[in-house]
Amino acid sequence: MPSPSPAGHLVLAGGGHTHALVLLRWAMALHRGRHSTGGAQVTLVSRASTTLYSGMVPGLLAGIYDRDACAIDLRRLCRQAGVTFIAAEISSLDPQARTLALQGRPPLRWDWLSLDVGSETAMPNGPGTAPSGDSPAQGVKPLEPFLSWAEARLAEATACGGQGDDLAIRGGGAAAVEIALALKGRGLRPELLLRERELHLGAAAANQLGERLLADAAIPVRRQVGPERPAALACTGSRAPCWLGDAGLPTDSSGRVRTAATLQVLGHPRLFACGDCGVIAAAPRPASGVWAVRAAPALAANLERCVRDPDADAPAGLRRWRPQRRALQLLADGSRRGDPRAIALWGPLALGPSRLLWRWKDHIDRRFMDRFEALGTMAMGADGGDGAAVMACRGCAAKLAGATLTAGLRQAGLQGQAEDAAVIGRNERGDLLLQSVDGFPALVDDPWLNARLTTLHACSDLWACGARVTGVQALVTLPQAAPRVQQEWLAQTLAGIVSALEPLGASLLGGHTVEGRDGAGLGLSLSVNGTVAPERHWTKGPLMPGQVLLLTRPLGTGVLFAAAMAGRARASWIDQTLEEMQRSQAQLVEPLQALGCRACTDITGFGLLGHLGEMLAASEPGLRVRLDAAAVPALSGALELLEGGMASSLAPANATALALLEGPVRLGDAPTSTGAAALHSARLGLLIDPQTCGPLLAALPAARAEAALAGLSRRGFTGAAVVGRVERPPDLGE
Repeated sequence: MPSPSPAGHLVLAGGGHTHALVLLRWAMALHRGRHSTGGAQVTLVSRASTTLYSGMVPGLLAGIYDRDACAIDLRRLCRQAGVTFIAAEISSLDPQARTLALQGRPPLRWDWLSLDVGSETAMPNGPGTAPSGDSPAQGVKPLEPFLSWAEARLAEATACGGQGDDLAIRGGGAAAVEIALALKGRGLRPELLLRERELHLGAAAANQLGERLLADAAIPVRRQVGPERPAALACTGSRAPCWLGDAGLPTDSSGRVRTAATLQVLGHPRLFACGDCGVIAAAPRPASGVWAVRAAPALAANLERCVRDPDADAPAGLRRWRPQRRALQLLADGSRRGDPRAIALWGPLALGPSRLLWRWKDHIDRRFMDRFEALGTMAMGADGGDGAAVMACRGCAAKLAGATLTAGLRQAGLQGQAEDAAVIGRNERGDLLLQSVDGFPALVDDPWLNARLTTLHACSDLWACGARVTGVQALVTLPQAAPRVQQEWLAQTLAGIVSALEPLGASLLGGHTVEGRDGAGLGLSLSVNGTVAPERHWTKGPLMPGQVLLLTRPLGTGVLFAAAMAGRARASWIDQTLEEMQRSQAQLVEPLQALGCRACTDITGFGLLGHLGEMLAASEPGLRVRLDAAAVPALSGALELLEGGMASSLAPANATALALLEGPVRLGDAPTSTGAAALHSARLGLLIDPQTCGPLLAALPAARAEAALAGLSRRGFTGAAVVGRVERPPDLGE
């Protein structure tokens, strides 16, 4: 058996344009069967799962593009490149200890680090400052909070009949001009506040052309305006995040990290910097997407060389890059709704405005984004089929099929009533001692997040019994890798477990580790212990007539993560799903007890119908459940994917539970129209979708349903719903 690669851990900090293109290069190589990074562990850390292509942002503001058209899905790109994705905010850097501090989670250790963390707006009076009594101006950088702010202002204008208030924009550079023109086209009334008399577009001809565009759009320009004048938006240049300088890295006056032509940070050969946060000391250029894009081939080549020799501080043969002195700028004029134009700036030359220049700019921008979409198309297979869709799912969707499990238990003579946790004894106070075990192959590549999700999922078995979790033991499976990489994976995994246990007052008691062989990936299994008073202990049944069935949150994790593996899930869908999955359901046990819950289960691998079948098996024969499929809540994107034919790899096995619909579980009337039939089919698919960190299904007195929903909503479970009613057997009358 070959020994693990000696390559270490490369961390890409920030999801800027340069890193996105490096990942694209590596994904293309992997698609062709070549590992550009030589099997090294590579991790991308980004505050968001998407990065916006800045060249299309003016068109987005003008309403020409939608947000998806301008966004690069970093999570999907990482999956295609064989890179781990971590969604986290970076707070500091220690070059000597080689650690990157992340908000809300443990530091990340690295052997090589590349910085592409973007920039922030350089406020004229300092960060977040404003004249006394005035709100601070919104900075245009970073782009994500600025766009959220802009969407809110545009929504206000729409609510006022399409005409917004005056909007003062401080700044006179390209960003200020483009944004003012775009917002004018959307019905706002922008004005520019200049510190001096002239615009700052790089040349006299450019300034004159910019003035003409603003005049044609009736956008006022206020000149020689002091910092005491309040502004709503600041486009006043950029500076790199302060934590770069605080880490002792060499920086220029704008906080950008100074590098050699190899993009290595001066005095720190294991550090690279690029994009808006880096500048080549011998060839300084202003922050611009043009240079960020063109630096990518050199950065990718140098990082590839470094990770192949992780112990060398100065690998030989690194590629040098020298940016050109000037770059062509194409600025959008979105002031005329539905009739965009553009101008071209090149040194002392200025052309336009012209519809032809806009078409040229639009072609360049779309071609840039098409490179990322083309990669996704190739991943789906040359025949147009979604080859990735048939990959075996992970998380709880990796469970053995229910029929196979039942047959194996029967063959072993271990048949019995299925419960979420076993009663193994009593403590000195007479409380029941409960134990359960759960685990699966990693659902996400991030070891900390995967451990957190797995722990919350495993604890759910005890919450479904009304119990409190007291302690956990873990079995951690680590892929074959260099010892220092395995050490990092283990440390992050254990920290993820603890992050879920600490709010519960529970402990990680111990565990065991094993190295996965023959390509086995990261995995985690947990033995979970807890206690509950006998009178508060819930089992799966019996259900009682007159009860309602309450689902504590939406379904759909199985199909969403299957779609993510196939590159067919929107980044926002997965972001929202992961946020919901990390919401601990421990807080629901006490209020459900108070509302009269006596039977409960959690919805996991066998789906809603499969686990409802277990509740019925623990109940009086002949009992019926009237299930309202239309009321079953779905995570964003789940029904759309199910309508499109996407499903988890465990769903076909779970489909045997659909037979319940011909017996003790009854749905409403069948749909008549074609569209309704397709939606009905999707809703049936949702009923058998396997769940990781799925909801609780609690049986409550019908009179307490409204109070239960209100209480769950107050605790953040706004997607909870009453999905069914338990009815008397037909032979006992209605």
